[in-house]
Amino acid sequence: MCLAVPIRVTEVVEQTAVCQVHGGQTKVEASLLLLDEAVSPGDYLLLHAGFALRKLDAWEARETLALMQEMADAGPGMRDK
Repeated sequence: MCLAVPIRVTEVVEQTAVCQVHGGQTKVEASLLLLDEAVSPGDYLLLHAGFALRKLDAWEARETLALMQEMADAGPGMRDK
């Protein structure tokens, strides 16, 4: 199963965005080569396999992260319900 994750851009260097994952200390780099629009610090991106697939608005990113947190909190038995 593949999963794309919302991330927040903290810095842009050429065609790479340095990003935070879910507001934490973990920083990842995202290639911007697949996007056809400008990206700035503060923007949210949908990241998969190191590539930004598209920009998200802040509400959509936060809502997606909240849903992902709910699934994580439910634990592995969630599939049995």
